[in-house]
Amino acid sequence: MIRPARPDDVPAVLGLIRALARYEKLEHEVVGTDADLREGLFGARPRVEALVVDDAGSLVGFALYLHNYSTFLCRPGLYLEDLFVVPEHRGKGYGVALLKELARIAKGRGCGRLEWAVLEWNEPAKGFYRSLGAIEKSDWRIMRVTGEALERLANG
Repeated sequence: MIRPARPDDVPAVLGLIRALARYEKLEHEVVGTDADLREGLFGARPRVEALVVDDAGSLVGFALYLHNYSTFLCRPGLYLEDLFVVPEHRGKGYGVALLKELARIAKGRGCGRLEWAVLEWNEPAKGFYRSLGAIEKSDWRIMRVTGEALERLANG
């Protein structure tokens, strides 16, 4: 069952985030806590939303998303920050179901697009996304300022 995340799902969702990070070989970058995620999802000013895959009371997948905005379309978009289904539960249609629900949400909110990033080496994910009609925007690269560089930029 695909459903919106609830506050009591936060520890399980953070566990899924850690599992995703392990898969991506980026576990060392996960520094957020249950409290951080709870604030982001359910705080006074929520920043993100999440869908979860509830398989008989166990959360086995999630999609975390937020709105962005296209200046070219002059419409909001939906940005998928993370999509993950634990390996033992892949092949059951959960990933497709999550993306279909996100597309329905985007359409219902008047969004002009649904987009996300994928790691260059993750050919299985890229193939899965292409099978759903996604196109790779190979002419764009993500730029990021974080940590000390963010501090320097903000203070200088």
